[in-house]
Amino acid sequence: MAQYTFELPLKAEVLLTALKTFNDKRYLTIFLFGISSGFPWIMIGSVLSAWLKDEGLSRSAIGLFGIIFATYSFNFLWSPLVDKLKPPMLGQRRGWIFLMQCGVVLLCLAMSQLTADNDLFYVALIGLLIAIASATQDIAIDGFRIDCIEKEDKDGMSAASSVATAGWWTGYGGLGAIPFFLADLTSWAWPDIYLLLGAIMASLAIATCFANEPAVNREALLEQVTDLNANSSALINWIRTTLITPFSEFFNRNGIKLAASFLLFIFLFKIGEAFLGRMSIVFYKEVGFSNSDIATYSKLLNWWVTIIFSLLGGLVNIRYGIYRGLMIAGVAMAASNLLFALIAQTGPSTSLLAITVVVDGFTGAWSTVAMVAFISLLCNRAFSATQYALMASLSVAGRTLVASSSGLVVDSLDGNWSLFFILTAVMVLPSLCFLYSIRGHIKRVEAP
Repeated sequence: MAQYTFELPLKAEVLLTALKTFNDKRYLTIFLFGISSGFPWIMIGSVLSAWLKDEGLSRSAIGLFGIIFATYSFNFLWSPLVDKLKPPMLGQRRGWIFLMQCGVVLLCLAMSQLTADNDLFYVALIGLLIAIASATQDIAIDGFRIDCIEKEDKDGMSAASSVATAGWWTGYGGLGAIPFFLADLTSWAWPDIYLLLGAIMASLAIATCFANEPAVNREALLEQVTDLNANSSALINWIRTTLITPFSEFFNRNGIKLAASFLLFIFLFKIGEAFLGRMSIVFYKEVGFSNSDIATYSKLLNWWVTIIFSLLGGLVNIRYGIYRGLMIAGVAMAASNLLFALIAQTGPSTSLLAITVVVDGFTGAWSTVAMVAFISLLCNRAFSATQYALMASLSVAGRTLVASSSGLVVDSLDGNWSLFFILTAVMVLPSLCFLYSIRGHIKRVEAP
């Protein structure tokens, strides 16, 4: 059996070399796109959950609202169109990103005109449309990030993954704190907050116009991996190269068994974290934390912790490899879930919440950076957006499809939050066993 040992902390010169990887203006664009990717999760996640909780909806009902996140699990179905169709302005990647950002802005304006009492169906419908626009934007953003970094630059891919993760949490945690501070002010109602969310998204759309489109000769790459049938019509060949080849190429390149193993691990890895995340806002409110407490600790503190550990996670991946990054994150993930169980026993202690947020931020950032880098390395650049969407959709399937039942689980436990969080910690263990079993394949994927 192969033995893996963890070396001593990074030497100063090694750390400096790793830090130089980040000295590239492309990472600023990747960071901003990360913000744009994480921000919609506030609109249909934390803010919507808090709004519905204040309106008196049950845990089960709020949890079922999470079904709209299933869009992120199925976006691979239309991802080939994002790889194939080029918008009339701004280029392949930026064009799609800009169009979806504008769509989210308009939907936020529509949401601001609704009330949860009288328009619950339309609240759910607009939430679903925001999820569709956001999931489509994510396809283009992930393709943009992969296209920006040269295929041979493994360190650059890890750095880009850490910057993207820091950006995502800036949108979700940093900007996501604003609605909860405002919600404690009597002059701000939840529908009014959506006007502000739309304005922030509009500013991100303006920034997209100033980004540089990646220089990728996609047609040449397609010719290398596509075997067109001269006897078939142009339409049949277009359908084949657009909808079939991106997926068949992934399985042919890795083999069906190994490709399926990669996909299964990606699905399993964050299920426990997904169950916790879906019910976290409801838990905070039931335990007794105020909206301001949620904003300060769950959003702002978590934001800074995540940024720091995202960058450190990138450095660790550069130095020690993705496998070790994933294993460390998985163990810490289970531990952080147990800290939430402790809060359920002690009550609304802000000091314990701060400790829990720090540990949870570390696990969330570290695991995401390693997972994003791993998935990115598995993609063929001819179909970067499509293949990434296929694998990323499995990564979020736990938090969208499976975790939508999290409210039902808490209710079935008679509101026993401690037992619920212990169960989420146990959910992490199968993925760690599976990770250990495919460690050799992961190391080969990330080898230069």
